[in-house]
Amino acid sequence: MDQTDAPQIYLLTPPEFELSTFPGQLAQVLDGADIACLRLSMATRDEDRLTRAADAIREVAHKADVALVIDTHVVLAQRLGLDGVHLLDGSRSVRAARKELGAEAIVGAHCGQSSHFGMEAGEGGADYIAFGPVTGALGDGELAERDLFEWWSQMIEVPVVAEGGITADIARTLAPVVDFFAIGEEIWREDDPLQALNALTTAMR
Repeated sequence: MDQTDAPQIYLLTPPEFELSTFPGQLAQVLDGADIACLRLSMATRDEDRLTRAADAIREVAHKADVALVIDTHVVLAQRLGLDGVHLLDGSRSVRAARKELGAEAIVGAHCGQSSHFGMEAGEGGADYIAFGPVTGALGDGELAERDLFEWWSQMIEVPVVAEGGITADIARTLAPVVDFFAIGEEIWREDDPLQALNALTTAMR
């Protein structure tokens, strides 16, 4: 995942989707927007379902020259030829995942609202740190505030991702202090996901 001055889009799949229709919908979004990376972020932990989902979207992602990573599953990332893994347990698994996947793989870590865990994950070899949620009723009510992103972007070189309830207002507020916005259900629940994404990216500029 490369950094540029303007924040880039880190696209998440919906937690559930139809294998018969979603790849086509995804292809439209990847064709119509500049996406830095795609993450298979499903609610299920069933390996068979995850494997079929990854097979269905990997071709779409790679045809669009977009890297595909998967939540949590280092073994599946290896087995399915994906580009890396997004870890959900802060800094705990970063070193092991980096050792297992090698230097070329993408290893990211979600660190909630903790700069401490973020720094540990960065030291362990994470390519980026995600903080969130940034709005509302997600998670346990704790939010990643703008101050955290601002401090991180000034003090730490590891790229930072804002995740969890991105709105146009949040995008405007955080755009100067983040490298990536993780966007998923924010657009997939809309009738026209690409149009919804374009509205958010306009706010980021």
